[in-house]
Amino acid sequence: MTVSGRFVALLALGVVPVVLLGGVTGAAYTALGGWVLLCLVLGSIDLALAASPRRLRLSRELPARVRLGAEAASELFVTNTGARTLRGVLRDAWEPSAGAEPTRTAISVPPGERRRVVVSLTPWRRGERRVEQVTVRAWGPLGLWARQATLSAPGRIRVLPPFNARKHLPSRLARLRELDGTTSVMLRGQGTEFDSLREYVRGDDVRSIDWRATARRHDPTGGRGARVMVRTWRPERDRRVVLVIDTARTSAARIADEPRIDTAFEASLLLAALASRAGDRVDLLAYDRLVRGRVHGAAGPELLSRMVDTMAGIEPALIEMDWSAVPAQVGSLTSQRSLVVLLTSLDAPGGSRGLLSVLPQLTRKHLVLVASVTDPDTEAATTQRDRREDVYRAASAERALLDVARVSAAVRRLGGEVVTGSPADLPPALADRYLALKAAGRL
Repeated sequence: MTVSGRFVALLALGVVPVVLLGGVTGAAYTALGGWVLLCLVLGSIDLALAASPRRLRLSRELPARVRLGAEAASELFVTNTGARTLRGVLRDAWEPSAGAEPTRTAISVPPGERRRVVVSLTPWRRGERRVEQVTVRAWGPLGLWARQATLSAPGRIRVLPPFNARKHLPSRLARLRELDGTTSVMLRGQGTEFDSLREYVRGDDVRSIDWRATARRHDPTGGRGARVMVRTWRPERDRRVVLVIDTARTSAARIADEPRIDTAFEASLLLAALASRAGDRVDLLAYDRLVRGRVHGAAGPELLSRMVDTMAGIEPALIEMDWSAVPAQVGSLTSQRSLVVLLTSLDAPGGSRGLLSVLPQLTRKHLVLVASVTDPDTEAATTQRDRREDVYRAASAERALLDVARVSAAVRRLGGEVVTGSPADLPPALADRYLALKAAGRL
């Protein structure tokens, strides 16, 4: 049971007789007591006439998934199985991170009828957003007292990564079509696949001339029918790309108001979409000391669907990364030469010792690419030296950048490649490096 502000105001009116009767007297006490008794009687009658919220039956309709930051509608159906009309307020008790609006809804449900309550959800955290209960407050006809009950109405919605980096996909697909020979641009590189024959035009590499095909097309009279044929090439297909996402404690750091792990997800999704369209096979491994997520054997539209569904429930673990187990984990995904992309942080040399120790095992068989997020605030701090505090901050920022440069140089000496960038720049930079490796015939 609960009381309303109207009931409190009604009780407060009992002060009027006290004032009119000239203060604290016997008559004033009698009038005040009678007024309080009248209010309690009215409240009891109001409560008795209120419909019981426990006679409600609740059901939900929810979308299974929604992207982070997008809007979804939660529909709650309220059926009154009692004999009285229920008038009151309903609160759908979603988690705060679900972004439910409105939080309270006025309802009026006649006996035997059903009403729909729509709540707009705009979640601001990934993962499972849940609701377990609904609280209903049913007022009496006077609006003084109300019956209140909390009813079970479980529901959940899975919040997927937003994949904001997909805006970079059309331009990278256009470059991929150039590499594939859909446009007039053709490539000749070591390890690329033969595509087709065409006639020689000025500017073609003479090493691409196919003399046998030219002889077959040659006019024996030496007339205008003579044609020189050249080979065109395209990047190899059906390569393997293994994405390894570091989910240890360093992935929880916020860079430009975004956790490192979310930037890694954005970069992985963009690269996976691009590599899938290029005809390559993509595998995903989220790991720290345990396998937090794994996608293997998916292709086409199923790949991104499984990836975002797996990423949705992954949160950073506050433990150290076990780099010694990564080669074995990669080996469990593929046994052939692959592009292994390690999405982790490159900080001080001491913190990157585990990564550097296993790189020779990976580079011996695979092409390894290390992708790391850099803090734009750190780079901006190096240019601000107006005050003494700014000078110390700039020196610290320079030290941090030098540490990243030292670790990056060590990765390159061990046979790997490095891509760094801010949270907004890392996904397209990683996609560009993948295209460059394709163009050079290294993948």
